[in-house]
Amino acid sequence: MTTAVPKEERVEPQILSGEDEKAISSSNTPTLHEATQEEIRTKPEVELPAEEEETQWVTGWKLMSLMISLTLAAFLMLLDMSIIATWAFLSLFFAFELGNLICAVAQSSTMLIVGRAISGIGSSGIQNGALTIVASAVPIHKRPSLIGIIMGFAQLGIVTGPLVGGAFTQYTTWRWCFYINLPIGAICAVLILLVQVPNHRAPTDETIMQLLKTKFDFTGLAMFSPSVVMILLALQWGGVEYAWNSATTIGLFCGGGVLFVIFIFWEHRVGADAMIPMPIVRTRQVWTAMLTQLFLFATVMVASFYLPIYFQSAKDASPFTSGVNLLPSILMLIVAAVSSGALVQKLGYYLPFATASAAFSAIGFGLLSTMGPYTSTAKWAGYQILIGFGRGLGLQMPIIAVQANTKPEVTPIAMSILTFSQTFGGAIFVCAANVIFTHELRHELVARLPNIDPDIVIDAGAGAVSEVVDETSLPGVLWSYSKGTRATFLLCVASACVMFFTSFGMGWKDIRKKPVAKAGEA
Repeated sequence: MTTAVPKEERVEPQILSGEDEKAISSSNTPTLHEATQEEIRTKPEVELPAEEEETQWVTGWKLMSLMISLTLAAFLMLLDMSIIATWAFLSLFFAFELGNLICAVAQSSTMLIVGRAISGIGSSGIQNGALTIVASAVPIHKRPSLIGIIMGFAQLGIVTGPLVGGAFTQYTTWRWCFYINLPIGAICAVLILLVQVPNHRAPTDETIMQLLKTKFDFTGLAMFSPSVVMILLALQWGGVEYAWNSATTIGLFCGGGVLFVIFIFWEHRVGADAMIPMPIVRTRQVWTAMLTQLFLFATVMVASFYLPIYFQSAKDASPFTSGVNLLPSILMLIVAAVSSGALVQKLGYYLPFATASAAFSAIGFGLLSTMGPYTSTAKWAGYQILIGFGRGLGLQMPIIAVQANTKPEVTPIAMSILTFSQTFGGAIFVCAANVIFTHELRHELVARLPNIDPDIVIDAGAGAVSEVVDETSLPGVLWSYSKGTRATFLLCVASACVMFFTSFGMGWKDIRKKPVAKAGEA
């Protein structure tokens, strides 16, 4: 907290026994509900290349312009939270920018939701488009360092979201969270228009509408989207809005699960033209890269949500300060992402970096799970450096593995699948972490402070815990929040451990040699 804390209060308080609870409950101490009748201040929520001499590549200032624009685009997409030719990419980017403009000028919650939906449609293809354009612009052995730059700055977007958003909300208005995307987006569009990206795919006479009709799996999409929504809603509402054994929660899980199984059977039947083409997914390097990316981004997204909660609750930091406190992991992630890409480009092998990424991440999150309200700055900054280094090492390794093991004509599809896996994994694990955090927080509050209604503390939010309890109860609340965030970091440890084993499936391959593609030949 901002005032000095007596040394004895820094020790984790013991949870009361049953007899102690009875003694306290039978005393004349008023409950929190009785003591907090005054109004509580609330906060607004608002692929494979042919011989190089026979293939056209982008070089010089054009490559630099392309990289700047793709880096900014990936940064914006994940700062917002979160197949492709140049014009398709720009179309999606325009939708993203239009959605942000609508959000910035929104006069109602409905208008804000519509804007978010439009920007979501646009952002859905930005990262995949950026990585696919890189695959078309440069040969495989020159991609790692470029992809490392893009992914490093993309993750900068994720982790600086609380910093930038907190600063805008605290010092100006939340609308600038959306306005800021517009000028940067204009720069991206101009730079991409200046560069002609080579097209390595076989030419076709079909129009866009014909391609959509013959190649787009509308039936698969109609089954997949509702199944994912139902599963996410079940995870989000379970134990919070509805009991886990309620008809609503069970119905959502069953409905989503059954529909997802039907979707898998449909995709297998459709084959190469499916939304998720099984001939590509069945390739070992592709499906293990998918899993590796899924579990890696699970740690990225969970940490981006719950580290700020730890700082705002246990450390009484403002949204802006909690964003500043994330700088150790941000800076180390960028350094590791760029340097590991350059090393892969020089050494040729991506697997060692993927396994090291998982190992460092597991150790770092294990250390984060030991933090309490009075953990020193040196410790929490050091732990963040470890997880930043770990995640930075592995960010682009699944991407490189997929591009090195697929043919150019199927690389965009494979990259779409990979992008989906990271988004899907992040969404699932954030929901799971929310369930774990809420359950652990409620359990700790009830055990440590039986006379306090846990719902009042939880509803107040991480940044306002000191406003709803007195000084004698505050240490117990802070430890409860710390225990809750600890549990989410342990989930990240488990995710990093699984990632360690799945990464071995991506194969030991030297990307400096001309690769022999197998995926997509079926």
